[in-house]
Amino acid sequence: MDWERLLSLKRFGDTHKRLRKEQDETRLGFEVDFDRIIFSSAFRSLQDKTQVVPMPISVGSKKSFVHTRLTHSLEVSVVGRSLGRIAGQRILEKHPYLEEVHGYKFNDFGAIVAAAALAHDIGNPPFGHSGEKSIGNFFAQGPGKKHKADLTPEQYQDLVDFEGNANGFKLLTESKDGVPGGLRLSYATLGTFMKYPKASLPKRPSKHIADKKFGYFQSEQEVFKDVVNEIGLLSNENNPEGYFRHPLTYLVEAADDICYTIIDFEDGINLGLIPEEYALEYLINLVKENINTKKYNAIQSSSDRLSYLRALAINTLIKDAVEVFDVNSEAILTGKFDCALLDKGKYQAQIDDIIKLSVEKVYQSQEVIDKELAGYRIISDILDIYTSALLNIKNGLSTNYDRLLLKSLPENYRNTSGSLYKILLDTSCYVASLSDSAAVHLHNKLTGREF
Repeated sequence: MDWERLLSLKRFGDTHKRLRKEQDETRLGFEVDFDRIIFSSAFRSLQDKTQVVPMPISVGSKKSFVHTRLTHSLEVSVVGRSLGRIAGQRILEKHPYLEEVHGYKFNDFGAIVAAAALAHDIGNPPFGHSGEKSIGNFFAQGPGKKHKADLTPEQYQDLVDFEGNANGFKLLTESKDGVPGGLRLSYATLGTFMKYPKASLPKRPSKHIADKKFGYFQSEQEVFKDVVNEIGLLSNENNPEGYFRHPLTYLVEAADDICYTIIDFEDGINLGLIPEEYALEYLINLVKENINTKKYNAIQSSSDRLSYLRALAINTLIKDAVEVFDVNSEAILTGKFDCALLDKGKYQAQIDDIIKLSVEKVYQSQEVIDKELAGYRIISDILDIYTSALLNIKNGLSTNYDRLLLKSLPENYRNTSGSLYKILLDTSCYVASLSDSAAVHLHNKLTGREF
């Protein structure tokens, strides 16, 4: 892959090439990407979407704060910016023509990674990762299974493996009346956003990290190919329809891995799910090579000690991830680097210990299990009610109830003239757009519990 193409400033609909040297230094195109994402309604809805532990917090919690998808995304973006800037310095040292000829700066890499990281969860449904599984289960085992015979294998797979990454790409790029190209982000940022540049089929054709999930629905195939061709992603030899990742995608993934490893762990401590003394020991094991023992021992408050260790742990892992990225830069550019950066880092054992404890104490806590159980029922019911009504109207079998339901949907989800696949996917994407509380409120209205 070629860095000049990978750093493309092109946006949807452009007829002329955007040159880095012609950019306004006070507001670069990559920084515009960040602004467009943060002001989008899809991003704002993340403030009321579960990261791990649901809201409201239980009465016994020590603190009144827990991370949502929004606060998590902001933190991932900050970490991603640091990763991108440091890695950008290394890239420019190895490829000086990028700066000398084209005018790219190390901050450009930070801006691209920060924007892609900001959007990395923008397509995730309510109720955490169980939301994706709930939508998929509706079509794999629930009422939606009856549509399988009327869909292509690829279309059906899009639904049974409903993927937040693919929905995110749809949100960022989907044209609407008067809004061509969605947010019209630079293709460099869109390429960096795509963690899994492949369709839903074939499913996991190899163990390469790019094949782990999928990154676009069949409805976005054309725009996906446009982005891939512009930035020059390499074809994946394991999958004729798939591609290897944009190199900066590894940094977005590392930022996410760092934040959820350390900050989900911190949430578990603050909520009393993980014993504080036990947890501090795990963090100290991670940062023992970098800790200032005198400074640490002088800190009196346990919360301040935790904050110090968290900051030190994040900084330690940022440096480690950049080192792995730099050492493996050629393998990354040729598609031969097949795992996450932290999987090759020097702290993998310590990270595994922290994640194992988080799984046991946080991800499998009663609060999280209760949220997931409720999410399955709520999402399934909403999907069943709306898809039935939309398809009844499409097939000329509508009742007054169906027509009332149609009026309760946002206008851009009311179209019944499209294909079966489009109606089912759009309704799934509507459900995915709901915040946790909005999904609960809508479910209560549709089931007559609230009016």
